[in-house]
Amino acid sequence: MGERDLMGGFAKGLRVIEAFGLERQRLSIAEAAEISGLDRATARRCLLTLAQLGYADYDGKFFALTPKVLRLGHAWLSATPLPTLVQPFLDRLSEQLGQSASASVLDGTEIVYIARAAQKRVMSINLMPGSRLPAYSASMGRVMLASLPDAEVSTILAASPIKAHTPLTRTDPQDLMAEIGRVRAQGYAVIDQELEMGLCSIAVPVSNARGRVVAAINVGAPAAILPAEALPAHCLDALREVQAGLRPLLH
Repeated sequence: MGERDLMGGFAKGLRVIEAFGLERQRLSIAEAAEISGLDRATARRCLLTLAQLGYADYDGKFFALTPKVLRLGHAWLSATPLPTLVQPFLDRLSEQLGQSASASVLDGTEIVYIARAAQKRVMSINLMPGSRLPAYSASMGRVMLASLPDAEVSTILAASPIKAHTPLTRTDPQDLMAEIGRVRAQGYAVIDQELEMGLCSIAVPVSNARGRVVAAINVGAPAAILPAEALPAHCLDALREVQAGLRPLLH
């Protein structure tokens, strides 16, 4: 595929949509231009087009995405069987362990939640299908990174906006590479309050019938109830049962 096959305007519009986020729910033209890397005139045309088509609201100064944008993500969720297949497994896992269980896929430097079964809310942010977290500091992200060659992991880490979410977050690239190597060797990842204080989680990769890692599942628990060091003994057998049950269903 050559450049003549690509639609530059469409690509720019997607960059503007991606400029919005949890901490950037309302953007001015200047802010959208800066975040997307586009000039102001191009960002303005993209934003006004989104508003005209109903994908954004405009109050004269700030733009905000509308729920219509969810149609774009819903198209993928509807087209792939993975969320539908994994949901009943997560429901049983959550009920069995009495904690929240989730599934995600890797998208660049982030994980994207595709299914979730919540016994209780253990994070201050409300996670749901479509929610994103940085792969380097999430248990599901680390098991999926561990399935990749070191060179690819290094590239992803170099592209990640690494920051300390808590005092316990690993941020040194060499330390992260070493931790991902340990995850690769043991087959699971444990996060001890690196995303949010008081939250621990354990994750395993999910492979398809051909052995390729396509997703990850995890269990999250309050550190006061299930500290990180207790998670493998409490959760790993149940996670591996789900892992084994899903594998023949995925192609």
